[in-house]
Amino acid sequence: MSNELVIDASASEIAIALLENKKLLELNKEKTDTKFTVGDIYLGKVKKIMPGLNAAFVDVGYEKDAFLHYLDLGPQFSTLGKFLNIAQSRKGKMIPVPKFKRDPDINKEGKITDTLKVGQTVIVQIAKEPISTKGPRLASEISLAGRNLVLMPFADKVSVSSKIEPQEEKDRLKNLLLSIKPKNYGVIVRTAAEGKKVAELDAELRGLVDRWENAFENFKPGVPRLLIGEINRTSAILRDMLNGNFENIVVNEENIYHEIRQYIQEIAPEKSKIVKLFQSSEPIFDKFGIERQIKSLFGKTVSFKSGAYLIIEHTEALHVIDVNSGNRSKSDSDQESNALDVNLAAAEEIARQLRLRDMGGIIVVDFIDMHSNEHKQMLYEKMKELMAKDRAKNHILPLSKFGLMQITRQRVRPEMHIETNENCPSCHGTGKVESTLLYTDTIKTQLKLIQDKYHLKHIILRTHPFIAAYLNRGIFSSIRKEWGKELGCSIKVTSSISNNLLEFKVFDKAGDEVDILL
Repeated sequence: MSNELVIDASASEIAIALLENKKLLELNKEKTDTKFTVGDIYLGKVKKIMPGLNAAFVDVGYEKDAFLHYLDLGPQFSTLGKFLNIAQSRKGKMIPVPKFKRDPDINKEGKITDTLKVGQTVIVQIAKEPISTKGPRLASEISLAGRNLVLMPFADKVSVSSKIEPQEEKDRLKNLLLSIKPKNYGVIVRTAAEGKKVAELDAELRGLVDRWENAFENFKPGVPRLLIGEINRTSAILRDMLNGNFENIVVNEENIYHEIRQYIQEIAPEKSKIVKLFQSSEPIFDKFGIERQIKSLFGKTVSFKSGAYLIIEHTEALHVIDVNSGNRSKSDSDQESNALDVNLAAAEEIARQLRLRDMGGIIVVDFIDMHSNEHKQMLYEKMKELMAKDRAKNHILPLSKFGLMQITRQRVRPEMHIETNENCPSCHGTGKVESTLLYTDTIKTQLKLIQDKYHLKHIILRTHPFIAAYLNRGIFSSIRKEWGKELGCSIKVTSSISNNLLEFKVFDKAGDEVDILL
């Protein structure tokens, strides 16, 4: 099994595609100015106490106040508050965390009114990004994640990932971390730490400790504000996903290429050669076949095997997935095995779709009816096996007597939604288009307006493959060459399947998009 990470960076967005054996498995899109991502640590101000909910609303700078429940305060909330008060009022050097005297843990069954008050400044961490009409979800049990370790200030305990199975390795890692961690810091040992040497773990631990303490050494008053930012989404995905199966990390932007290469060199030097810079006028997602997969995988109907398909519907309360056998033809006597065959294939595609769209909350799947309890159990076990690969926490219930399977999946970010239906770019949905004879005149007019304004020496025109073939037709004479002579510049016509039939984009020699003048 080979994994590839393909990164498409533009001025406004970074799109990250995870391919497993060339199949698109995960797609993440991040705006370059994204704020309030999971892991960000903020200084916030309590705006409202809700005793009935045993929770508070906290201003962290988002347009809507963020939600903080009492159970998410963390046992060390009092100690964290005392540490913050000293940082805000101190005159001189900050007390090192290992020498700091901790307060007793707060009562697990306490009340929010006994712990927080309106106007109080608190240290909080984004646990769930803003979704739909809701603001961020917060926690005050602070953690700083690295590749092998997670640092928890004032927790003072060591725990090891349950996915590390050999007990000897668990004991080794726990004893190792107990011997090197500073006092008043807790550590969670991640699965990636299995087999790692003490020098590597110690270096990462020191880096995480420095990150926390530097935030308070250079502490500046002011609420709300970002105290410690999570690393960008690209690096976070690399940190959480990079393993021995990765063969390629391909990126089309030079600065990000150098950032990723440097990051890989820090966490896994032997892997630095797999980072490659993509240098081509062809869109990177077209080159790797990702754009085609996106178009086929994000619609309401998703085909997966021999005519079988899924119908995926989204509601405010839950997601519904219906499994259909389509036009598969087998004899009635073999209906049970046919249903099992389709359901097992559907389970594979459903597990992929949940990761790809990052669907969270409650998911109800209507599988094709099966009578055999053995087959129902086989499907349940298959679904559990497939979902075990998912990094998001999930829980699966066995098939009900109505053939329904219920799945809950952790949701920390808005669901990925891509509209695959396209309005006609010429009529904009009205049903009437201008004469096709005039379409090339429209492109030429736009190029002339651009040339009159910017006086470019080189123009790159990106169109649908059909249009590109027409404009490039002819060895010694073509429409493209005629336009170039008339406009006094060189024109290169490239194609992209991501373009609608009558959609075109214009770029300069550096590859920056030029605004089309309407």
